[in-house]
Amino acid sequence: MNTSEVAKLIGVSTSTIQRWVKQLDLPMERNERGHYHFSSEDIELLKEIHEKLQNGTLIQEIVPLKKEKNPRKGMVKSVEDNQVLEKLLTKVSELENNLNSKADSVASYQLLQHRRELEDLQHLVKDLTQQVEQLQKQMNDLQMTSKIDEPLVFDHKKVKRKKKNIVSSLFGF
Repeated sequence: MNTSEVAKLIGVSTSTIQRWVKQLDLPMERNERGHYHFSSEDIELLKEIHEKLQNGTLIQEIVPLKKEKNPRKGMVKSVEDNQVLEKLLTKVSELENNLNSKADSVASYQLLQHRRELEDLQHLVKDLTQQVEQLQKQMNDLQMTSKIDEPLVFDHKKVKRKKKNIVSSLFGF
C-alpha cells in the first residue's frame, strides 16, 4: 500500500505517516520513485503507534520494534561486449586528439595574426619617426633663415627718458 492509502486506513494525514516514519526512524521500503511502500506488518506497526499516541504517549517515548532495513535492490548491467566499450573509448580518444589539434591550429593562427599586426605597427612607428625627423630638420632650417633675415641690433634695452614736469611742458623750456 502507498502512503495515502495507509493514512486513510488509520485515519490520519499522509504527512503524519511520513513524519512518524522519519521521526521514529521506521525501516520502510521505498519504490523506485522514492515513495514509501507499506506491507501488512508495517501497517500493524503504524496502527500501534497511532493507538499509543491516542492514549497520551508522546512520540519521543514511543520506541518501535526496530527491524533491519532491507537494502535497496538494484541491478547493474554487465558489459556484454567489451568491443563496444573499446570502440567508444577509441572514439573518445580520437575526438580528444582532434580537439587538441584544432586548438593548436587556432592558437598558431592567432599568433601569426598578432605577429603581422606587430610588424605593421613597427613599420608605422618607423615611418612616423622619419616624418618627425624631417619636420625637425625643416623647423631647424626655418629658424636659421629667420635669424639671418633679422637686423642686427646690439642693445635691445629701452632708453629711459626724463619726465618733464608740468611747468616746463607748459612753457616749453
